[in-house]
Amino acid sequence: MDASDSTLKGNPTLLQSQELYDYILKTSVYPREAASLKELREATANHPLAFYGTEPDSGQLIAILLKLVNAKKTIEIGVFTGYSLLLTALNIPEDGEIIAIDPDRKAYEIGAPIIEKAGVMKKIKFIESLALPVLDKLLEDKDNEGSFDFAFVDADEHNYYNYHQRVMKLVKIGGLMIYDNTLFGGGVVTPEAVLEVKRPLIPPLLEFNKAVAVDDRVELCHVPCGDGVTICRRLR
Repeated sequence: MDASDSTLKGNPTLLQSQELYDYILKTSVYPREAASLKELREATANHPLAFYGTEPDSGQLIAILLKLVNAKKTIEIGVFTGYSLLLTALNIPEDGEIIAIDPDRKAYEIGAPIIEKAGVMKKIKFIESLALPVLDKLLEDKDNEGSFDFAFVDADEHNYYNYHQRVMKLVKIGGLMIYDNTLFGGGVVTPEAVLEVKRPLIPPLLEFNKAVAVDDRVELCHVPCGDGVTICRRLR
């Protein structure tokens, strides 16, 4: 069958309808969202950078993936107010561990009381820092290589591939690496749809998407969920 055949093109209306997205949220996402996650999402809503937060439908997908790989030790790059951090903490075992890295402690402190109230703060080690120095420090200890079950990357798109190279060493074979915002509001194909101030992030995302798509060390699925989620499973 020719690649131009319409049967291979999917249904673009499924990616473009706000009404359909609202339907998904109202039908399948919000009714199952934990009360603490809803509280944190609402506490973030008036923040001028609220769009930094993980979309709840993406969070629902991440929760399933965490459970499918029985994740216990995870790493998170980019915390903001902590929606994805709380979600992860709620979905790993009581003796689970999350290393969470973000230079913005002020934003993290918006969600911290809610995380504390949810009873999962003991699972979290928050490191106030840029991510690359922390990742490099972790890799200095050979015991950290292949010791993580799961990684979630949601910050500093300019460094996505640099993060990928490092978390590939930290995450075990068979573990998952999740990269958020990889469709960037459709900006990867329609830059004019993105605010001009955000457009400089599009080229590095395009480069990351291209590079990871041909990385034979991983299995890959690019999901049009939230702002675009790339799921990688480490093969070797």
